[in-house]
Amino acid sequence: MIFLELVLQNFGPYSGKQVINLNPKNDEENSRPIILLGGMNGGGKTTLMDAIRLALYGARAQCSTRGNLSYSDFLNQCVNNKIDPVADTRIELLFEHIENDKPIKYRVVRSWTKNPKDGKDTLGILGDSDTWPDALVNIWDEYIENLLPLGISNLFLFDGEQVKELAEQETPPPVVVDAIRGLLGLELADRLAVDLDILVNRKLKEVGNSKDLANLEEIETRLTQQQEDYQTTEEKVEILKNQVEELEQKQQEAFDKFISEGGKIAAERTQLELQKDTKIAEIEQVRQSMCELAADVLPLALIPNLLTQAQTQGEKEFRHQQVQISKDLLIERDQRLLAWLNQVEISPIQVEEIQSFLIQDVDSLYAKTLQTEAPWLLADDETLSQLDNLIYHLQNSKLSAKEKLAILKNKEEEINTLERQVQTAAAPEDYTKLRQALEAAQNQVVEAKANYETIRRRLAELETIIAKSKRELSDYTLENIKHKNSEHIITSAAKVQNTLKIFREKLTLRKLNKLEEEVKNCFLYLLHKSDLVHRITIDTKTFSLLLYDLNGKPVPKHRLSAGEKQLLAIAFLWGLAKVSGHRLPVAIDTPLGRLDSSHRSNLVERYFPSASHQVILLSTDTEIGKKEVETLRENEAIAREYLLKYDSSTRQTTVVENQYFW
Repeated sequence: MIFLELVLQNFGPYSGKQVINLNPKNDEENSRPIILLGGMNGGGKTTLMDAIRLALYGARAQCSTRGNLSYSDFLNQCVNNKIDPVADTRIELLFEHIENDKPIKYRVVRSWTKNPKDGKDTLGILGDSDTWPDALVNIWDEYIENLLPLGISNLFLFDGEQVKELAEQETPPPVVVDAIRGLLGLELADRLAVDLDILVNRKLKEVGNSKDLANLEEIETRLTQQQEDYQTTEEKVEILKNQVEELEQKQQEAFDKFISEGGKIAAERTQLELQKDTKIAEIEQVRQSMCELAADVLPLALIPNLLTQAQTQGEKEFRHQQVQISKDLLIERDQRLLAWLNQVEISPIQVEEIQSFLIQDVDSLYAKTLQTEAPWLLADDETLSQLDNLIYHLQNSKLSAKEKLAILKNKEEEINTLERQVQTAAAPEDYTKLRQALEAAQNQVVEAKANYETIRRRLAELETIIAKSKRELSDYTLENIKHKNSEHIITSAAKVQNTLKIFREKLTLRKLNKLEEEVKNCFLYLLHKSDLVHRITIDTKTFSLLLYDLNGKPVPKHRLSAGEKQLLAIAFLWGLAKVSGHRLPVAIDTPLGRLDSSHRSNLVERYFPSASHQVILLSTDTEIGKKEVETLRENEAIAREYLLKYDSSTRQTTVVENQYFW
């Protein structure tokens, strides 16, 4: 399993959407195990660990800041305090694992808002084909238990406080004990033992109950009485049903009378008056709009022929002016040509012929354009343009006036309808009588229906009681067989419990022997001091560690230095992870704690690069310092580096890629 990407949106101190690439592969061929994230205390390192746990396990997640909070309160606590309350808070964890010998990617998405609906988040699983496999969402808790069981998750997702607690205590803390029990398979055995106890208690109750069963005659008598009660109740139900139908008919008649005699309209009189006033106001508004049209160009619609004649005459005179201008220009050109011809060596006769041709040519060109009547409009270009605009505006005003007339007609018809409705309304005193009669009929129907429902429920209860009595009667002859079976189960369960106890003891010894060897090897590898410990044993009940030297003498834990204790604790967790058989990522928050320089060097050089195929380190500047990070870089152990920049003034954290403290 490999974590590929973590997306935080408005989660904790992380405002907006921030994406963290966790893929240890720089390319298809090169892979480095360590993802290093640096941040100061309170800057959001633990929040990242909580985000991974929350994405995987939801309400079951053992988050550091949850405490005794309910899941709903915890989700509210995780919402960034700077965002809009209706904005989404979202966590996405993309991971890859091998399924049926093929790499499969899943993106786990959990989203919620402030005060989430039903106190829960919304879970979605995005697969390789970018689809939401609903079936996987429904069984996600069972599915993730097969990949990374919650019971052993603390072996792979742990923090410095957990290591410190494990190092200081003689007996491992509860979270580690639970992980060990899950690793050794003791949880299944314990659950089986509890299930056996529950089964025995259930069978004991069944045996006790069988002794108190009534005899067959008593059951038959009770059943006969119940059947008689059922028949009587059934008759009452039928009578009440008919009564309800009669009263409903009377209610309908009262309602019809209320409607036909204007009762409903009288009740709505005020509303009708208001509607009428509204329509009158709308008509007045339309009329005012029509007055505005009449004050503008609309009166010109009375002389459409004069406007058309003026527009046509203006266009005709304008064209004549254009023709006259072009004719004058052409005559001037001909005069210049004749003047030039007189200067060159051409005979006067030829010049006269050319002059005659030019005059005839001009006359023939403009013969058709001669104006037969004298111009009388004498309008310029601007006046003609204004006339065109006036005619266009007049057309729009005529259309608008027609629309408003239609609206006015419709509004007047609506007012007439409202007035007719008001006129048909009953008088106030008649309306009161109609309303009281209708309410009385309705109350009678409600009371009758309530009585009918009560008796009907009693009938249903009797059906259930009779069915139960019949089952008792049919099962009575089988009680002796069940009684013997229950006694056999109770006797056999005690034997199974003894066998289960022996199985647990042997299973524990077998698994712990392998774990002891792994923890010892990991401790000596980290300590780089082979003469301190020769053998490590683990207590089968408390799971506490016992150390022995080369002579077989116990090495008290208090003789170890603080750094050696921490290395022993890390070796314990490392050994547990190895024995688990799960190839999973390791995430460590505040990994170095109070280690001195030599022990830090061993942990940096020996543990971090080898703890897993993917190691996520969340460190302050005093833990993995300049020397340690340079060592990891030189050994090509770091795939990616991030710096969690925390702004104390806004209490917001920003993830900066390709950057560390140094």
